This record gives sequence, structure tokens and C-alpha cells, in this order.
Amino acid sequence: MSKRKRGRELGLPFPGTPGQWNAITDVPGVEVGQVTLISGEGPLKVGHGPVRTGVTAILPRGRAKAHVPCAAGYYALNGNGEMTGVVWIEECGELQTPITITNTHSCGVTRDATIRWLVTQGVGTGQDWGLPVAAETYDGDLNDINGFHVTAEHTMAALDSAISGPVAMGSVGGGTGMLTYDFKAGNGSASRVVEISGQRYTLGVFVQSNFGRREDFTVLGVPVGRHLPEGKLRGKEQGSVIAIVATDAPLMAHQLKRLARRVPLGLARTGTVGNNSSGDIFLAFSTANEQALSQRSGVARMETLGNADIDKLFLATVEATEEAVIDAMLMAETMVGRDGNTAVALPADALLQLMRNYQRI
Repeated sequence: MSKRKRGRELGLPFPGTPGQWNAITDVPGVEVGQVTLISGEGPLKVGHGPVRTGVTAILPRGRAKAHVPCAAGYYALNGNGEMTGVVWIEECGELQTPITITNTHSCGVTRDATIRWLVTQGVGTGQDWGLPVAAETYDGDLNDINGFHVTAEHTMAALDSAISGPVAMGSVGGGTGMLTYDFKAGNGSASRVVEISGQRYTLGVFVQSNFGRREDFTVLGVPVGRHLPEGKLRGKEQGSVIAIVATDAPLMAHQLKRLARRVPLGLARTGTVGNNSSGDIFLAFSTANEQALSQRSGVARMETLGNADIDKLFLATVEATEEAVIDAMLMAETMVGRDGNTAVALPADALLQLMRNYQRI
């Protein structure tokens, strides 16, 4: 786990009230597991390395209730990427499997391995088939992406290791080889606690962050990227971002799609405009209505918030997305990958000085 500090620990004044771990796992039941693969150095030799990759697994209701679907909604800002299983989610409004996130050329492996894991674990939803959600972003700047180093065994290990509690961030799991705004990045997460009609709800966001031009990078309104020009690896807008939004607020599928549509507003606060080459794909789910969603036939009664009460969850999504991206960068350390390609870490001291100069802290 990285020894670097998250934004709040450094004094960045992110708005909103986070949960205990300030992560997607603050939503009761949500578990995250990760397998990180780092080996080799020097020139790229396809099939041998260097390897800078991994896989992240998210269990919406945890292992004990992996058989219970969640209401869910999906949205793509820009479609140069992949998230499997979303056609069925659009059709039925349910997320029925764990979620895996990895590199672009391992997405199919983690999808198929998730089915194997479900079969091995004896997890079923009352049907004899499954359409797992597997998503990806590109790590080929640092990783031997055409060496296909992520295996079914790695995926099942990530699923087996999923737990609640603090979430490792930065260069771990599927985010191992990722960059954001041309700094080393990877995985980030954040949460918000909100009160609606006298009830407290938690919303958490997890991102695999891999996008953006350095010049556009913004932190809490400060254009820090234009002041930190050194150490670029890509030097252009390239890559993607996957965001998973979880909440225990009772929402229907169409309302969860509305939450997913707010993710881009949080990303925009960090500076991106969703460029052509970016796969910006988002999924939101609710862990509420467990009993109703366990029922596979007959009349099921579900609770839902009224649309007039959803604004606080919109704001929570935007705020948590912004913070998750910044933390994905702050928690990542400089990494040297294939052919000596170097992704430099976001310099926290220089960032804080810029924030002081702009009177933001």
C-alpha cells in the first residue's frame, strides 16, 4: 500500500462529508479485492514483460449476498472503451454479478473468470447463466499489454480477497499501469454521507483513472496542470476512466442512470472534456431493496426516493468523483515500465504550494 497521503490528509478542502473510510466500501455490504502484477524491467519483450497491470473486483453486496441483484443504471460519456454486461442492465435494470476492472486486453479474461468464480462458489440468481460486468482502461504505456498476463486465477483471487474497510489506491489492481493528466495514477475512491427526509444515506465512488492532458488538470478550481509541465510520458489526451457509483439509498434503475450521468460533472471539475480517444463509462447501483430484488417472480414491492429528493445524491456523486480522481493521483508513486517509460508521481509539495498561491488552502 502506498505511503503517500490522500488529499484530505494533505489539507485539500474537498467539500462534503465523507464516510468512515472515504471509499466505496462505506456503503454497507460493498467489498473490494485487488491483485497487482508488477515484474520485470527494461525493453519490452511481448509475453515476458515488463508487467505493470492487475485486476480489481467489486462485490456490490459482498460475498455472502453475491446472489442478490442490485438495481442499476449505466451511462457512457464517450464510448472508446468497454464495459460488458450493460446491455442486459439497460434491459432489466439490475446488476446481477460482481464487477471486475482491468487492462484493455484482459477484459474478456476477467469477464469469463467471473462466471467461473460464480459457478465455483455456487452463486446463482435463479437462472442458469450470467452476463458479468467487466470494464477496462489502457495500460500499454507501462505494461506488456499484449502479453496477456492477467489470468482467470488472478481474477478469482481478486474476487476471493474482496473485503470491506479501507481501499488501497494508486498503482494497485487494475489501476497499476494507469496515468491521469500525464501523472502516475490508477485507482481512487471517495464517499459522501447525506441526509434526506430525516434518513442518512451513503454514496461511494470508485474510479480506475487513466485520462487527461496535463494542461487541463485542475484541483478545486486551480489550474495546476499548466504550472507543472515537466515529466510528461504521453504528452496528449489519451486513455479512459471507469467509475462505479454505489449507494444504499433506495433508487430505481432510471434514477441510478441519472446518478451515472453526474459522474462527468465530477470529472469535468478536474479538467477533462471527454476527448475522442477516451472511454468514459460509468455504472451506478443501489444496495437497497434486497428482499424485493431477491424475489424472481410474483409481485415485488420496492421503496424509492422521490425524484425531488435526489439532488443531494447528485451532488454527492459529483464531489466524490472529483475527490476519487485526485486521490488516485496523489496515492500513486512514480513508476518505470516497459522500455524505461516513466510515469512521474504528482508532486504533492508543489501541488500544495500552488493551492496556497491561489489562496485555496
